[in-house]
Amino acid sequence: MRKKIVLTIAVLALVTISLVDYALSRPAEPVTFNWNGSGLTDEVVVPLRPEEDAIHLEDDENYFEWWYFDAHLENGYSVVGVLHARHMGSGQPETLLEIHTPTGENLSADKLYSESDLRASAQECDVWLGGNHVHGHYPKYHLFISEGELEADLTFYSQMQGWKPGEGKFFYGDDGYFAWVVPVPRAQVEGTIKIGDKVIPVSGTGYHDHNWGTVDLSKVISYWYWGRLYANDFTLIYADVAAKKHYRNTHVRPLMLACSDQILLSTGEVVVREGEETFSQEANRAYPAHLDISVPGKVSVTLEVKEVTEATDFLEDRNPILKWVVNTFLARPAYFRFLSDFTMHVEHEGQTYDLEGETLHEMIAFE
Repeated sequence: MRKKIVLTIAVLALVTISLVDYALSRPAEPVTFNWNGSGLTDEVVVPLRPEEDAIHLEDDENYFEWWYFDAHLENGYSVVGVLHARHMGSGQPETLLEIHTPTGENLSADKLYSESDLRASAQECDVWLGGNHVHGHYPKYHLFISEGELEADLTFYSQMQGWKPGEGKFFYGDDGYFAWVVPVPRAQVEGTIKIGDKVIPVSGTGYHDHNWGTVDLSKVISYWYWGRLYANDFTLIYADVAAKKHYRNTHVRPLMLACSDQILLSTGEVVVREGEETFSQEANRAYPAHLDISVPGKVSVTLEVKEVTEATDFLEDRNPILKWVVNTFLARPAYFRFLSDFTMHVEHEGQTYDLEGETLHEMIAFE
């Protein structure tokens, strides 16, 4: 046992020294994100092509890709379903299904698959992973995931065309890229969910986005915030992606505001202010219990966290010594999903709108 501990400490020391040496020996690199216009705003919003929601297989050790769906349902349930062509952590295809019940219970099922279980189109969204399937194009998508005691069989009827900020790709120097497109910013959802033997008909509002890339996100990103809000006819989607020091601590902050099926604003000229932090024992790190997000003169949003629906410490199952070293000297990597109340103020064509509601949003931290 003593020998194992000594070896573990030695290896950790070497890894830490190597990381520091690597960071100090490399010149800082830029984060490049191209908008379709001057400055940080899309003067023209380019429509999504069906192949942008297809698979993007890359011959790269850091390749990852997933299709994300969520639904906020009228009966108080919410659902998150994800198919990974290659998961960033496991390096394998993987499914995830989460159901949040009206009583606050979080139910989750996930499964790793082999590459031979994955079938996917390069022309449009049509992905099979075992018996699980996501497919569709504007305006109709279908999600079916069945793992363990949980099942979701949901159809998403998109209420507006898809969106991507700028060209949809974040480039981290020569280290690779991270792509984000939103084929379904807002949808009417109908179908069923199943918990054990209980089948529940559901309807509500949903969302679908798609991410892929060739960069190790844990090495280039410090943290990100992401969320979407629905209030009357308004839809707002935002992200705040903060790069690490080696990438000059650059923030890329895409935001989309739409009314009905018309995109009013697609921009990166966004101000984000964090409120007082609250420490989570489950995630072993703090999170801001309050966020202000604004595009001055256009839109402002305040988010107040009322429930942490998921908090995950990425080092929870690691060797205690390794965890202590990483937490003390390097990072506190964690994931949060929040249920928050929001207020939103919109100014458009001489009119002002004050709205409020409830939404899901997330935070991922790598350091």
